Amino acid sequence: MGGRPMKNKCMVIVGLILFAGCAGTMPDLGINNGELTPCPKTPNCVNSQAVGEKHYIESIRYTGTQQEARAHLLQILESENRTKILTTQGNYIRAEFMSALFRFVDDVEFYFPKEQAGKVVIHIRSASRIGYSDLGANRKRVERIREKMGA
Repeated sequence: MGGRPMKNKCMVIVGLILFAGCAGTMPDLGINNGELTPCPKTPNCVNSQAVGEKHYIESIRYTGTQQEARAHLLQILESENRTKILTTQGNYIRAEFMSALFRFVDDVEFYFPKEQAGKVVIHIRSASRIGYSDLGANRKRVERIREKMGA
């Protein structure tokens, strides 16, 4: 009996070591021909430019100028926990979100293709770097950001 608690502790330590590298390799993302990178076949990605229900999520619509939308979005991202803004170039923003427990990294991109009559469309892609399922975390994140944007 005395060996069981030690064995359990060892299993937990080994598990944590295995998950320590859960950040994965930073993927090559960005805008190509007016499109965000398509989602992989795994269900741990959402994209407002995707075709098909599995990955599709509605883009964010913002009333105001592109500059106002960008500033508001950056303010929201800076207020999020475990978020690192990597790129803010013109009509594109890229950030990393890290999970609290296992430190999984998700890549989130925002693309502002155009402004028309005081309305801005913000295309979004949010995907896990590793694994298969994210239990809906990327979809929930986008919906939380949409709500904060007032869309």
